[in-house]
Amino acid sequence: MQWTLVIPLKPLARAKSRLADTAAAGLRPGLALAFAQDTVAAALACAAVRDVAVVTDDALAGRELAALGARIVPDEPGGGLNAALEHAAAAVRGECPESAVAALNADLPALRPAELARVLAAAAQFPRAFLPDAAEIGTTLLAARPGRELQPAFGPDSRARHRATGAVELELAGVDSVRQDVDTGADLRTALALGVGARTAAMAARLLIPGQ
Repeated sequence: MQWTLVIPLKPLARAKSRLADTAAAGLRPGLALAFAQDTVAAALACAAVRDVAVVTDDALAGRELAALGARIVPDEPGGGLNAALEHAAAAVRGECPESAVAALNADLPALRPAELARVLAAAAQFPRAFLPDAAEIGTTLLAARPGRELQPAFGPDSRARHRATGAVELELAGVDSVRQDVDTGADLRTALALGVGARTAAMAARLLIPGQ
C-alpha cells in the first residue's frame, strides 16, 4: 500500500515556544524549519510513501519544503490543527479518492525511512491506526486506509483521544525515530542521540549543546 502523508506546520515565528530554555527566540524558527525539512526528506525517502502534502501558510517553509518535493496545501479554514488536517486529507482524496492517508508530525528530525515503512505496514492492517509519541501521551502518526476518514483528534492527550475514536494503537518496538517528536530541550537531546538529519544537526551545533 502506498501512502500520502499529510504534515501540518504552523507559522515558523510561532513554532517551538517550549524550546525557549534551549534555543533563543531568534533561532527557534530556523530550528522548526530544520525539523520539518529533515522529516519531509526522510518521509519522501520511504518506499511506502507515494507523496507528502505539507499544510502551512508560512511562505518560507512552503518554498523550502516544496524544493524537497512536498506539495504545499494552504492552511484552511484556519480553524486549528485538526481542521487543517481534515482539509488537507480532503484535498488529497479529491484528486485521488482511493488514497491511503496518514497524518505525520513535522518535528521528527531523527526519522528513519525504514522505521516509517514498518509503521505504515502495520497501520495498513487496520481501518484507522495511530502511533503514540515517545512520552506515551501524544500521537506522532495517525493513518486511515482508503475509504476511511482520518478523524484527527490531535491536541492534549491525543493518544487517549485517538483511541476513543476507535483508532487502533500500534504497539511496535524499534521505531523510536517515528515516535520521537521534539517539543522540549530534553526531547531534542534524545533526538540528537538517535541521530538527526543534516539540517537539524547543523542548527543544533549553533545551540552549543554539550556533547554535540
